[in-house]
Amino acid sequence: MAPYLLLVLGILFFLTGLSGIHGVSTVSRVSVNEGGSITIPCLYHHGSEKHVKYWCSGYFFTFCSILIRTDSQSAYNWLSIADNVTTRVFTVTIKNLQLGVSGYFWCAVEKGDTTHLYLSVATGTAGLYVDQQHVTGVEGQSVTVNCNYSNSGGFCWCRLGGSCVKSSVGSLDGASVEIKRILANGKKVMIVTMSQLKMKNTGWYWCAVGDLQMPVHITVNQPNTIQSNTTTTNQNNGGTDEKRQERIQSLLEVLFIPLSLLGVVIAGILVTWKMLRKHKDKKAKDQPPNTSVVSYDHFICHMRRIQQV
Repeated sequence: MAPYLLLVLGILFFLTGLSGIHGVSTVSRVSVNEGGSITIPCLYHHGSEKHVKYWCSGYFFTFCSILIRTDSQSAYNWLSIADNVTTRVFTVTIKNLQLGVSGYFWCAVEKGDTTHLYLSVATGTAGLYVDQQHVTGVEGQSVTVNCNYSNSGGFCWCRLGGSCVKSSVGSLDGASVEIKRILANGKKVMIVTMSQLKMKNTGWYWCAVGDLQMPVHITVNQPNTIQSNTTTTNQNNGGTDEKRQERIQSLLEVLFIPLSLLGVVIAGILVTWKMLRKHKDKKAKDQPPNTSVVSYDHFICHMRRIQQV
């Protein structure tokens, strides 16, 4: 009896593809709104960078239907795959999900490593979802992820292929993690805050409530290099822009009084000049014409008259 039992277990072990489940890591169960989109990350082990990766659907891996591969173009415009050999993560993005898509799917590497997950498409609100699957933070600062949920159960925040934080406070790869669960506008929200970020914190994570998970990618960028250089230059020159403005303001206050007096003097000169010119024009206008002046023609005419007499 025992040999037959071992044979049956071996067949089931092969059919379900569990022999390679430790070679690839991903989430186990996700929920998406009808018409929505989701990106599934699949982490594989070192040594599989050059192997073909693919995504297939079906309960048994042996009989699953391959939907897309990294070495060929997809026949579906709603499905895409990308392989990052540096981080050893290939991602599958599914858009415009419909109810008929719900079922089991497999992340697979051609050498035999596989793992499966269950994807459910909800007619209403998904049991667990995030507003954005891709968030960005800055080294040394913090980033916040809001995981909205309607189901119940335990909660945690995990790094894909790494450890998890299952309490309200913890740490992951040197970054501090704080988890709060609140009720906002009638919605239950699990707020995850990662602070004191480091460059190595870039990667895929997932929040979980009950039996549902939702993957989230966090990108940690370096602080703005231009701003850092500008600050350093200002300090080397003897102060920040604020101090420069203060010095300019003090200089303007010192020059205000002499500049004001100069303006008053110039205005007085202009007013005096206008008044003198106006008085001169009025005097010339009031003076009577000079009748003692006799024109040359008038004098000649007068002399002719005398000669005629």
